[in-house]
Parts: sequence; C-alpha cells; structure tokens
Amino acid sequence: MNHHPSIDDDLYGDTLREECGVFGILGHPEAATLTALGLHALQHRGQEAAGIVSFDGRQFHSERQLGLVGDHFTDPATLNRIPGSMAMGHVRYSTTGETILRNVQPLFAELEVGGIAIAHNGNLTNGLSLRRRLIAQGAICQSTSDTEVVLHLIARSQRTSSSDRFIDALGAIEGAYAMIAMTRTKLIGARDPNGIRPLVLGELDGKPIFASETCALDIIGAKFLRDVENGEVVVAEIQPDGEITIESFKPFPKRRERICLFEYVYFARPDSMVAGRSVYSARKRMGMNLAREAPVEADVVVPVPDGGTPAAIGYAQESGIPFELGIIRNHYVGRTFIEPTQQIRAFGVKLKHSANRAEIAGKRVVLIDDSIVRGTTSVKIVQMMREAGASEVHIRVASPMIFHSDYYGIDTPDPEKLLANQYSSLDEMCRFIGADSLQFLSIDGLYDAVGGERRNPHAPQFTDHYFTGDYPTQLTDLNGRSKNEPKQISLLKEAG
Repeated sequence: MNHHPSIDDDLYGDTLREECGVFGILGHPEAATLTALGLHALQHRGQEAAGIVSFDGRQFHSERQLGLVGDHFTDPATLNRIPGSMAMGHVRYSTTGETILRNVQPLFAELEVGGIAIAHNGNLTNGLSLRRRLIAQGAICQSTSDTEVVLHLIARSQRTSSSDRFIDALGAIEGAYAMIAMTRTKLIGARDPNGIRPLVLGELDGKPIFASETCALDIIGAKFLRDVENGEVVVAEIQPDGEITIESFKPFPKRRERICLFEYVYFARPDSMVAGRSVYSARKRMGMNLAREAPVEADVVVPVPDGGTPAAIGYAQESGIPFELGIIRNHYVGRTFIEPTQQIRAFGVKLKHSANRAEIAGKRVVLIDDSIVRGTTSVKIVQMMREAGASEVHIRVASPMIFHSDYYGIDTPDPEKLLANQYSSLDEMCRFIGADSLQFLSIDGLYDAVGGERRNPHAPQFTDHYFTGDYPTQLTDLNGRSKNEPKQISLLKEAG
C-alpha cells in the first residue's frame, strides 16, 4: 500500500488504530469458510491484511493476502485452496512490523513435532529483546512480526508435546496476547496472565472455536461457551477415534484479570460481550456519566460517527437533549484513491464526514466523541459544524485524556504528539480545537460505566496505562534500549 502522509494523516492520523483479530475452529467440514466469516465479523480489529491456514489431515494450506477479508475470501476458488476440517485465521493492523506479505499471519513453521501455525492479537513488550537473543544464537527470522519469536521459542523448547512446547514459549514472553496455535491435531488458545486482550471459547455443532470477540460467533450461529481466562491455555484436540477433547492448563502464577479499557471505549464491536459485559451498554453508560459530570445547555446531541454514537445516545437520554445524526459518515472512502495535492488536502475530514446542515444550523451542538488522540480531526469537525451554521459547539469526550503511549498492540503516537501533553490546560486545548467548551469523562466515570465501581488506585481493575501511566507489565524493549539504539527490526526493505 502506498502511503501518502498528507491525506492519510488528515483522515486517519488522529485515531487509535485497532490491533488484530483471531479466529480458529477444529473438526468442522466447512472450517475455512467459517473462519473467513468469523474474520469478516472481526474486520474492525484490523484492515491491512488477512490470512487463513487450514489442515486437511495430510498437509497444511496457507492463504495470506493484503487488504480486506471480503476482497479475497469470498471467492470460492480461494476457499478451495484452503481445504480441511480445521482452520485458523487472523486480521491484522500492523503495530509491530511493516505491512508486507511476509508479516501477514498466521505464521507457519515446520518443527520437529510437526507443522504449527500461530497468530496473535496484542504486542510482546520483550519481543525485540528475545528476537536479538535468538538471532545471536543462530535463529533465522523471515518476518518483522513479534509473533515469529514465539515460533522460535516453541522450536527450541526441550519439551516433547507441542502443547508443552507452546506453554514453555509463553513462559518467556511478556506483554499482551490473545494467541491461537494449530497443529495436525490441536487448536490451542491462550491469553496473557493479565488478560489484557480478549479471547472467547465457543462451539458450533459440537466443534470448538476460539475468537477475539463474541460477534465472530454470532455471525456463524455458534454458541458462546466462556471467556478464555487470563493466564489460561486451552487445548482442543482431535483424538484418533475422532472425539474432540478440551483441556485447560493454568501454568502461570494466578493474577487478577485486567482487560484493556479501550476494548470498551473503542476497539470491540458494540454487539460484542467482553469479559461478560455488553460493550454497547458500557458505551451508553459512559455517555450517561459524561452528561452528569459535564452538563451543558444545548439544543442537540450529535455523535462523531461511528465510535461516539452509543455514548451520544446515553448523553442525550441522561440530559434530556434531543439526539440527532448531525454528521453523516461516508463509509466508502479510499485511503489513497486520489493524489493528495494541496487543494485536495483542504477537503480534509469532509471526505469521511459530512455535516447534516438541517439538524445543525442555528443550534447549540454537543459533539460526543469516544476519544481524542491528537485533536486534529476535532479541529476540522468543529470547523465543519460552524460552517453548517451551528451557533455553539461543545465537545464532550466519553473517555479520559490520553497522556501515555501503548505498548500492547494499540498504535498510539509518541507521548509528545498527544493532545493532552501539548497543552497545559483544558482551556488551551479547547482554544486549539476551536470549540466553545471541552470536557472529558473522568477515570472514575469510565470505571463506573464499565465495571460499576470507581478505580482502585492500589489494584486497578482494568488496564488503563494510556490514561494513568500505570503499565501492567514490564516494558523490557522500551526500558532496555538506549536512545541511540535503532528501532529498525529488519535489514530487508520490500518493494510495494
């Protein structure tokens, strides 16, 4: 994909990029088709690449493509190339490694114990350190993805079974992961000891499924069984008689689950259940709490689509101010469909959002957004509201200010580029954005919306470091690197 910084940054540089999504099914004759459908439901978690690996009882088959699931995996010819009754897949947004075909997951390797495919959502905070150590010991790395490190660790383990080798490898990594691995007879799902990233276990016709979110089960009519627990490794295996067994292992010291709050604020699909909680309901409560914490006299509540919609409904219900779709989103914007000349750049957000003038003109508008990262999009949307005739524009954000970078799979800008770190007060931020007022939901308001209680500063119930600076794991790669040490992972630059 070509990258034109000007137009891409205008349209996409002010959002938190999704991480990735994983899906796998064992023992079903339509395994690849069901995996493609599951990945389609998880498309919001990553739009840069998609891949599926299947096993037909004799050999593994891999189909990996740049682009959207629907661009490739709706073609019967493509699905015919990945036959078998077990399959796993991945949709990707690159947080570690470039967007090139060698990084598209699932990654596959031939090991002493047989073939294994692996895919994960999240980011390893010691992946680079492990990679350097493995290369120093003679390992050959083909990708720039931190997932490949896990394959090398599995290969070097002295344990006999593939499950034990997988668990052995997990013991060496830190960070956030919801991971799926597939061998000739097994489908394995695992979550990191903190449970930062979600992973669910479901079933269809008695066949086990792992998926990042429950919406991937819903699309194929599968039944949700339970969440994979934090620190748990679940091994589903086809036995010689065809029976499928499911075993649970908990190889690490027990910790409290601390799922990432941004699953509720931004990442998960509104119709998903994450850790037993409705994402839609949580977002709506964020808006209700925001209305209580930051009321304003206004005529209309308008969401910034699509992320701000559930919170705006909650804000409107709590405040009694009417809800209207004052901004219409164009869902068919191509990132680089037009050359970004200066004249075209002036269109800015209008390529993606249009003001619904009939609901805006002459009115005091409350704009509800799910989060503000750099603030550049907010500037353009406020300007758009004013051009559409709004008499006042008040911004209310359904999450706290973002002060810190993420190292667990969310692509956040460097701290100095975050809006909250560029201005010393809310008033200064508000002036930069051009709004009449600006307020953010408090951290306690967010905790209450998601978990029903205030934040416990001594033992936070969720992963919330981007708001608080309280990182749930060590950051080995970050803290172990000197300022002068290059971030470059690979010496190979691929064309395209």
